[in-house]
Formats: sequence, structure tokens, C-alpha cells
Amino acid sequence: MRGLILLPLGLALSGCIAKTAVDVVTLPVKAAGKTVDLLTTSQSEADEKRGRAIRKQEEREAKARRKAEREARRRAERDD
Repeated sequence: MRGLILLPLGLALSGCIAKTAVDVVTLPVKAAGKTVDLLTTSQSEADEKRGRAIRKQEEREAKARRKAEREARRRAERDD
């Protein structure tokens, strides 16, 4: 009677152990894949970053141009 109870229990536990073993083995692979994903930049991410840098540069240039124009107007008004 006792053997009939232990046999199904042993089979059920072996499945759990096998699943846990697979999880333990695949965990480093999944972690490494996630790390590589976080450390590498996709082409679209690189394009977005470059686009932001270009827009910021254009904004700085426009601001400097407006400042130079204001200064030129002020100098012209003083010279009159």
C-alpha cells in the first residue's frame, strides 16, 4: 500500500526536478541575452540619438544667430 502512494509521488517530483534543472541551466543564457540587449544600440536607436544631437546643434546655432543679430541692431542704433 505504501509503495502505491510513493510511486506516483516520485514520478511527480521527478518532473518538477527536471523543470527546475532546465530553468537553472537556461537562466544564465537568458541573463546574458538580456545584458547584450541592454548594452548594444540598435540602428533605430542610433538614428534617434543622432537626430536629437542634430536638432540640439541647430537650436544652438539659431540662438547664437539671433543673439548676433540683436547685437548688430544695438550697435547700429548706437552708431546713428
